[in-house]
Amino acid sequence: MHQRSVVRVGASLIVASLALTACGSRSDDNGGGGSGDATKTAKIGVIAPLSGDLSALGLGIQHSVELAVKQANDSGAVPGWKFEVSAKDDEGKTDPAKNAATALAGDKDVIGVVGTLNTSTSLQVQPVLAPKNIAQVSPANTGPALTQGADWQKSPKRPYPTYFRTCTTDAVQGPFAARYLYNTAKITKVATIHDKKAYGQGLVGTFTEEFKKLGGQVTSAETITADESNFSAVVSAIKPSAPQAVYYGGEYPQAGPLSQQMKAAGLNVPLMGGDGIFDPKYIQLGGKTSTSDLATSVGAPTDALPSAKKFVEDYKAGNYPEPYGAYGGYSYDAANALIAALKESLKDATDVESARPKTVEALGKVSFEGVTGKVAFDQYGDTTSKVLTVYKVDAGKWATVETKDFEAN
Repeated sequence: MHQRSVVRVGASLIVASLALTACGSRSDDNGGGGSGDATKTAKIGVIAPLSGDLSALGLGIQHSVELAVKQANDSGAVPGWKFEVSAKDDEGKTDPAKNAATALAGDKDVIGVVGTLNTSTSLQVQPVLAPKNIAQVSPANTGPALTQGADWQKSPKRPYPTYFRTCTTDAVQGPFAARYLYNTAKITKVATIHDKKAYGQGLVGTFTEEFKKLGGQVTSAETITADESNFSAVVSAIKPSAPQAVYYGGEYPQAGPLSQQMKAAGLNVPLMGGDGIFDPKYIQLGGKTSTSDLATSVGAPTDALPSAKKFVEDYKAGNYPEPYGAYGGYSYDAANALIAALKESLKDATDVESARPKTVEALGKVSFEGVTGKVAFDQYGDTTSKVLTVYKVDAGKWATVETKDFEAN
């Protein structure tokens, strides 16, 4: 999982921007309806964990897409067409993700997909959607290989022209965390742990490279598995090396209990992770001992952005049962990027399948001011913005520490 320039614009510009990108809400039950002259239907799929440990994030993704689609239908974004949301649960797991992608790819009315949450799930989804020319826009994938291939550090090559993302990558997020710990927090000794999944392993890899380059020492490098709950062995392995912090690559279901068990064992140092732990549930799982733990997340805090004010208000007015979460703004922008492309690809189309290639082409040229800042893509399908934020647990909540635009050395 897991950028963008912080854009501060006036209310009138926000409204104009949202209108231009066909922003708008959900269709009746599933995101369609509203436009009286709509005769044909195009479906926007969502693949995310809608059940299980990561559902707090996945449901926020789903509802944010539903909001964008409802608003597009209400405004009649594409005359003669209405949009529907087709949401599929991947449980945050690879096999269900592949099955979800297969179901959507087999639907002739699916024009694009927002998702997935996890890098590992997108590795399964990409090769299913791409042969059908179905555009995929992730609000949360942060693995660099998804856009630049396995050898992304030395020889970047885009694997799938259908794939885009509105969030920045671990090529930025890992080094961003390393710079904060070393330069700002003055921490020079860190132990690392990851959950062996693509996201966690990649995040720790880029963090470690940057931390060592800065002059820091990695005192211990350990792994766990994503289904573990007892971390006494890994805590015992890293404690003797006396790290000043622990950097964790993975997600909050394991990170919260890990933090609690670290402190209980006398390893009273902050745990820091990426956007995979940036959720209120991390604090619930970690308890009071999670105070002073740290996380990075993509972009600036959504509720603090002037550009996000209308989204926050509209989401609240929609009475969705779950909060928009860490990726709501990025999901809303992802859906609106698709809708902006559909204004080009569907205007003269007679059916969805024939419009898919033109949708992918138009998506690559999208450029607008979104909820999270500038929405545009580079030659790899990556977002052109690289703003990230450091958060700290304070008084039972995530508090903003600093927001910066990452600059490569």
